[in-house]
Amino acid sequence: MKRTAFFISDHTAITAETFGRSLLSQFEAVTFERVTLPFVDCEAKAIETCRRIANAFAHDGQAPLVFSTLTDEHLRHILERSEAVVFDLFEVFLDRMEAALGQASAQAVGRSHGLGDAALGRGRIEALKFALECDDGIGVDAYDQADIILVGVSRSGKTPACLFLALHYGIKAANYPLTEEDLDLSTLPSGLRKHRARLFGLTMNPERLHQLREERRPATRYASLEQCRNEIRAADALFRAAGLSYLDTSTMSVEEIAANILHRGGLRRTRW
Repeated sequence: MKRTAFFISDHTAITAETFGRSLLSQFEAVTFERVTLPFVDCEAKAIETCRRIANAFAHDGQAPLVFSTLTDEHLRHILERSEAVVFDLFEVFLDRMEAALGQASAQAVGRSHGLGDAALGRGRIEALKFALECDDGIGVDAYDQADIILVGVSRSGKTPACLFLALHYGIKAANYPLTEEDLDLSTLPSGLRKHRARLFGLTMNPERLHQLREERRPATRYASLEQCRNEIRAADALFRAAGLSYLDTSTMSVEEIAANILHRGGLRRTRW
């Protein structure tokens, strides 16, 4: 079964995508054709969006699903007249929140992901700069400034997680790749020992690691399943011996990895 799903917003569509994808994930028997339409911020764009929805309806033979975070009431009414089943995040929650808080909402575009707070914007930029400067084992001298240091073998998800933590939460995250030499020692590398309280390990299923490495450097010793098994076995033993918290990232998205690190690491995100 196939169905088209639209994520529509007058800004970046990040919220609409997050909201919609979370709901769609509950229906595994359906194959969704996902279409993201950000910056639908005028009548002409709203009408064009309805045209695309109509085309999808004609192609699929059934009404598309629409997840919307449009804030302009006029544009929302245009979308509601389309040939779609519309799930409007603001319609569901905004009226109840206005009643609960006793005041009207601003209905301003881009509030959910905006950087109107200058301090918040600077915090995320500084965290991103830190993640880039302390990526893949570089910048060890700056580790005392880190909120967390991710440790794991190559391709276990350290860099994407650091960048996500920086961009979305303002977390200063460094990452250190465990080399074969590190794993042979069966103890924390000397440069990490004094930062033990900040360390958090990432591991994964050897078969998944093998798949990821094959995509990067196919048919090499680095990517071989045997090498992956040996490295994961040694890394997990190292994490246990050092008493580190660690996470299996085999089936996780970067969003799930970051959320787990935040929760289990007891990290405080930059003020929203």
